[in-house]
Amino acid sequence: MMAMMVPPVGAGAIHPPHEQFHHLNYCVHSNPSWVQVAALAFLHYLVMLGSTVMLVSVIVPPMGGNAGDKARVIQSFLFMSGINTLLQTLIGTRLPTVMNASFAFVVPVLSIAREIESNNDLLNNHERFKHTMRTAQGALIVASILNMILGFSTIWAAYAKKFSPVIMTPVVCVVGLGLFELGFPQVGKCVEIGLPMLILAVIVQQYVPNYFGYIHQRVTFLFERYSLLLCIGIVWAFAAILTAAGAYDHASLKTQQHCRTDKSSLISSAPWIKIPLPFQWGPPIFTAGHSFGMMGAVLVAAFESTGAHFATARLAGATPPPAHVLSRSVGLQGIGMFLEGIFSCPAGSSVSVENIGLLGLTKVGSRRVIQISTGFMIFFSLFGKFGAFFASIPLPIFAAIYCILFGVVAAVGVSFMQFANKNSMRNIYIIGLSLFLGISIPQYFNEYTSSADGRGPARTNAGWFNDIINTVFASGPTVALIVASVLDNTLDFRGHESDRGLSWFQPFLLRHKGYSDPRNEEFYSFPIRVHDFIPSRFL
Repeated sequence: MMAMMVPPVGAGAIHPPHEQFHHLNYCVHSNPSWVQVAALAFLHYLVMLGSTVMLVSVIVPPMGGNAGDKARVIQSFLFMSGINTLLQTLIGTRLPTVMNASFAFVVPVLSIAREIESNNDLLNNHERFKHTMRTAQGALIVASILNMILGFSTIWAAYAKKFSPVIMTPVVCVVGLGLFELGFPQVGKCVEIGLPMLILAVIVQQYVPNYFGYIHQRVTFLFERYSLLLCIGIVWAFAAILTAAGAYDHASLKTQQHCRTDKSSLISSAPWIKIPLPFQWGPPIFTAGHSFGMMGAVLVAAFESTGAHFATARLAGATPPPAHVLSRSVGLQGIGMFLEGIFSCPAGSSVSVENIGLLGLTKVGSRRVIQISTGFMIFFSLFGKFGAFFASIPLPIFAAIYCILFGVVAAVGVSFMQFANKNSMRNIYIIGLSLFLGISIPQYFNEYTSSADGRGPARTNAGWFNDIINTVFASGPTVALIVASVLDNTLDFRGHESDRGLSWFQPFLLRHKGYSDPRNEEFYSFPIRVHDFIPSRFL
């Protein structure tokens, strides 16, 4: 019972993060059996695949790409997701986080696509697609340097030292809530598939173990861990039956694209074997304006990943990530984006929020599971037909799962409030305003970008400035983190350290001798001794 007790307000006691979620079966450095690891790793691959396909479906058609181009871009994204995830779990935060292509890059990529379409007299759509890809790659390569500077110069660490539970509560909430457009709005595009998937997932994953677990402990174990795989298979088969029976033969083209299992053309367009090569679309094109515009998305990816790392630590049973760990993660994220630009990806990566929710849902926060999932990402990126087979799962099925997973992450944000004074009007004000603006401001910006011309509210003569403003303020976690950081560190902040939760939080964030929490080393130290080769300020 002690694990569930709320810490007394202002007590300042340090509560072991291992006890924050009593249901966790495996934390960061504990591992289930290899069979369970493989099954869960494949599930993590499937969950991140859905958002990858969604992103590619948004950016590739306006660039002039066809189904074959979509398949190759998906392969490139999967390949680099595998590489970047492996890097982050080995020498980054060392948390079980999946790195996936980020929607933060939609605005600058589409801005490049519109400019090339209007200013270049290219012969056909494929030539326009290649030119846009090369321009986006060049911009990403240059912009990635920003995160390297912020991370490896420890600027980001200095910023992270100002964090508190009051700041993290709205930020982590918006990390989940800010992706609501990928949830039920996508389910509604094919409600006869998406809604049964949502209902079935809730029943099988929650109600069956709770009401039938008394039969045998194995029932609870199997349905808690692997029910999503079962639900995906059942609803996917149901969608295939509807497709074969001709249920969508006379439906609109948009309905067919979301509901049919054979409409994406990914399987027929994907090559059997294709190794993602550097600059496969041609040498990158470097332009100053597009590079500056892309920096807005790179910065947003750092903000969003920072909030996501705190959610991951909570669900994986780790201590809150120290400031220096967050800083090296941002620097490594910059290196990952640099590699993505080289390996023909039009967008950079950030932490996959849906995979964070899956950690909590399966109650397995093992780092090894995520590392093995990179094998599936890389394998299916090389063998295109097999990868395209799973990528052809109707997107409303993925969206139904995201309704649950994003909700779990949002609720984790609420749990941070237990470490601060919940009765303080100051804290309530900061959390409420940051949470509301973190949802409201991006909604205002997204209403513009979803309009006919696709442009955001910033419409000056400087295109690069427009891209930065439209990207930064279209990101909920970024807005929430900026607002909460400013308010918590300027509004009546002196003498309220206990109310802000700093007495619990700062021993994990800082690493001063005799003050930092020794348990940090258990989760965030490198797998090998590198202190003899790399200055400690970079570690």
